[in-house]
Amino acid sequence: MHRQVDCGGTTTLITDLPYGPRAAEVARQAVAVALHGATAGDLLDDARLVGSELATNAFTSGSPPVILCVDRSSPTADGLEVEITVTDGGCPHPVSLSPSPPEEEAQSGRGLVIVEALADAWSLTTGTHGTRAWCRLTHGITHEITRESTCGTRPSPAGTP
Repeated sequence: MHRQVDCGGTTTLITDLPYGPRAAEVARQAVAVALHGATAGDLLDDARLVGSELATNAFTSGSPPVILCVDRSSPTADGLEVEITVTDGGCPHPVSLSPSPPEEEAQSGRGLVIVEALADAWSLTTGTHGTRAWCRLTHGITHEITRESTCGTRPSPAGTP
């Protein structure tokens, strides 16, 4: 189920993701819906990849429910800013907040390294009662944006800052 809201130049899409292997695919599709009509092709590709990586991390390291929020705004005539937030029900074990590259032969463990490489800014807040991963991608914006994410101003899952 997708819910899309347009308020004051920012469009927000919020959707529940399946808690399972399909989370990444559904996240990619939802990001594409949220960015429909965007002319920044590279940003769309990066946003879809980042969304799927954050969703995969929520499934593999967290617990249900998994929720995706995509904020899209155009702060300048030719600029585009996308903020992607994925929250989940929390992780039962400690998670490293600094991405480190996995061993060369590892089949997983690259998600946050990819997010860090593609995003202009990102954060990860973990806890036993909720986890929140957030990132911002921009295209054609040359000044610092101070607007807070619509998703970032919502309460985090119980027990997280």
